[in-house]
Amino acid sequence: MSALLGPAEIRDLAEQLELQPTKKLGQNFVVDGNTVRKIVRASGIEAGAHVVEVGPGLGSLTLGLLEAGARVTAIEIDHRLADQLPRTVEAMQPGAPLQVVDADALRVEGVAGEPTALVANLPYNVSVPVLLHLLHVVPSLERALVMVQAEVGHRLAADPGSRVYGSPSVKAAWYGVWSIAGTISRQVFWPVPNVDSVLVGFRRAAELPGTDAERLATFALVDAAFGQRRKMLRQSLADRLGGSAAASAVLEAAGVDPTARGEQLTVADFLRVARAAGRSEPSTTP
Repeated sequence: MSALLGPAEIRDLAEQLELQPTKKLGQNFVVDGNTVRKIVRASGIEAGAHVVEVGPGLGSLTLGLLEAGARVTAIEIDHRLADQLPRTVEAMQPGAPLQVVDADALRVEGVAGEPTALVANLPYNVSVPVLLHLLHVVPSLERALVMVQAEVGHRLAADPGSRVYGSPSVKAAWYGVWSIAGTISRQVFWPVPNVDSVLVGFRRAAELPGTDAERLATFALVDAAFGQRRKMLRQSLADRLGGSAAASAVLEAAGVDPTARGEQLTVADFLRVARAAGRSEPSTTP
């Protein structure tokens, strides 16, 4: 097996770069090779796969993915880390197929080469926005395995009616099916985080449930519903749908109980409401 980064190598690299991990960038680096290989195995990545990694940091998971034979496109916002990563990889796995994109993952508009998988230890402070953005702008992504804060992971994988079901749950479900794939000890990170972590798996749906315009309309309704999640939908959606009476009419036209709450609806339910709302808008054609 080729070498992976251990605690000593990671601290040496950090010292060399004068790097102090920051909460602002969500930097907690995995320092345990066994954990890296566990993540790679759980991802199901096979030799030859093109993988996107977000927030590669010092390269722990990057080296694990390359070791498995994957081609990796790594997106890194920290310029020092983006500059160092190719050097680290070349020193430990010469000639490995790595491309580094020095950019904010929330601002990339696509990834060259049609990658089919996303595997990452995501920066915890922006994990959901990054996931939703990449699934939108990189439609070739068929699956993902990401490490996120436990609370976030359980939200992503939650079913309607669950206590933790919310806006991220509905929006993530637009793209496919999510499930908890494992837990990760706090002790494998440097610095040790003060939150628990889980692995979340994703499989893209064979086709998306609606058009991009319908996605935007649906997500706006989701935000409104969960912005006032204790209220009935006829109340929480009133501002968006022209008042409580109009909201009730739209909801009934969509086959949704106006007295229900957002946490009871699937993404398909919200999409039906968005479509019914679109039909109820006055025509602008003469």
